[in-house]
Amino acid sequence: MSTNMTDNDGSHDDSPTPTSNGSAARGETPGADCGSSEHESTANATWSRLLSGNRRFAQGQPEHPWQDAATRESLIDSQHPDAVVLSCGDSRVPPEIIFDQGLGDMFVVRTAGEVLDSAVVSSLEFAVDVLHTSLMVVLGHEHCGAIKSTIDALGPLDDDRLDDLDRIVETSTSPIIASVGESLLESRRAGLDDTDDFERVHIARTIEHLASQSESIGSALGEGRLRLVGARYRVSDGVVEVLSF
Repeated sequence: MSTNMTDNDGSHDDSPTPTSNGSAARGETPGADCGSSEHESTANATWSRLLSGNRRFAQGQPEHPWQDAATRESLIDSQHPDAVVLSCGDSRVPPEIIFDQGLGDMFVVRTAGEVLDSAVVSSLEFAVDVLHTSLMVVLGHEHCGAIKSTIDALGPLDDDRLDDLDRIVETSTSPIIASVGESLLESRRAGLDDTDDFERVHIARTIEHLASQSESIGSALGEGRLRLVGARYRVSDGVVEVLSF
């Protein structure tokens, strides 16, 4: 698994925005039993739309789409988001804003450091199984406080301490240290020592856990009903890196 690469060096592709209407054909429900090729097409179009929105945001030209009263009223009885986003709870990283999206576009779950627990996983499964989202984004970010606090708690990540740190992480009662700590140790054993890389590895591990430990998400991936992508938001310039694993 490669965890320290970004597509196009962190920049977005120049694909045109596939629709101008937020969620694909806003107001139409993606069918629960449509073919895998249709799901893939919807997922790709949705991801392209999100990246186009982030490009606008990073350039200081957001459109703030679908945030009017008419949109709000159209969503009173139901929601049909194309994307579910798991992101950090950091106040600088609100997904709807950095992707320049509107009401009903994304189902968002946020925890410190994208840490998973049963409630988080169940919420993501709800988006896939009940709302039929075709795209799942695991979104980490630059200067992540969960990464920093875990480093501070563990102390120096020296090679000769890794076995001792394993035991500390395994016995920790803190969900953040238990989860992020594993990512830090995996990073160090791979020869990485940069915080940016720690953040990317943690995103990759979160994706692996979702794909392997959730039967629902794993089945959706295997059947082509879901695309799962990793990304990292750069607080410094507003750009979302698309990660390659």
